[in-house]
Amino acid sequence: MLFMVQMQVNLPVDMPAERADKLKADEKALAQQLQRDGKWKNLWRVAGRYANVSIFDVDSNDELHTLLSSLPLFPYMDINVTALARHPSAI
Repeated sequence: MLFMVQMQVNLPVDMPAERADKLKADEKALAQQLQRDGKWKNLWRVAGRYANVSIFDVDSNDELHTLLSSLPLFPYMDINVTALARHPSAI
């Protein structure tokens, strides 16, 4: 199942830099592993924002939820999920 996921990260302004740096490093490592595993198919930065648009390929809604909630930055994200279906004109 394909999903478009839009993520906006909102770190607290008073978060210590060391804590933010650790969260970002852990997030990057997990995101790259999920990409290598084929679950996180595409990842694009939204220009001018601490946000991304991603395509996930997972077996179920529950798997997507588990994956997203495991992200280190999850507590600081606003997330919008859109289920995708094949377009009849796609080649």
